[in-house]
Amino acid sequence: MIRILALALGLAASALPAQEATSTGTGAEMRGLDKLTGKASDIEISAGETLRFGRIEISLRECRYPQDDPAGDAFAFITVREAGEAEPVFRGWMIASSPALNAMDHQRYDVWVMRCTTS
Repeated sequence: MIRILALALGLAASALPAQEATSTGTGAEMRGLDKLTGKASDIEISAGETLRFGRIEISLRECRYPQDDPAGDAFAFITVREAGEAEPVFRGWMIASSPALNAMDHQRYDVWVMRCTTS
């Protein structure tokens, strides 16, 4: 399933017109939700950084956005792990305007990308 989704995202990215160039941000603004307590928190993370949110660790590899619209549709490559576990519960691209397209499936936490940050 993940391979099919990755292929679909790759095909969609390759179908973008040439004028839809992207830029890389310095980090990302994300939102996390603890489903048990109902508390939502804003998370700001830099590229290459790992942050802890409750019992999960979120790592951001890269955040990209449309070159002509820095506040536009961001997409970020993130890895989410249970604290202390080697195997990720989520690893892949998450798209700000369509978080359900490649959503993280976790019993307690939800995490989604809001926008990229720039210098």
